[in-house]
Amino acid sequence: MSEVDRDALAAGLVAAVVSGVPSTVWAVARRRDVLAAARAAGTLVLPYERRTVPLVLAAVPVHAALSLGWAGALARILPQEREPLAGAAAGLAIAALDLGVIGRRLPAIRALEQLPQWLDHLAYGLAVGAVLRARRRGRRPVRG
Repeated sequence: MSEVDRDALAAGLVAAVVSGVPSTVWAVARRRDVLAAARAAGTLVLPYERRTVPLVLAAVPVHAALSLGWAGALARILPQEREPLAGAAAGLAIAALDLGVIGRRLPAIRALEQLPQWLDHLAYGLAVGAVLRARRRGRRPVRG
């Protein structure tokens, strides 16, 4: 596994966890369903399922695959020293694709409140960028 692949794996795993925080906080603060987004993601592979447990279980590998796949792409294109900012911008671009193009064709995703979903994507990109920056900086030789 290459250094870039290891960076992408680390960034994708961290971002996969962190990226759900904004919509979860939003749901808790507004007393809404905290599992709505997970169920919606589960419908990508189980489109006719309505039960929570199978949908949430299906959402885990979907979310992991998407998180790791995008992190692999971002690890290759984010500019050094601007990873967090560029990552945040990339997260919003991914949101435009996920929510604005693909998601609007899928009823369960289309039904989600959009702002918290965009915030999740922003958090995802920012987290990928922050992890990439930290890992890249950790490899630089110390000047002295």
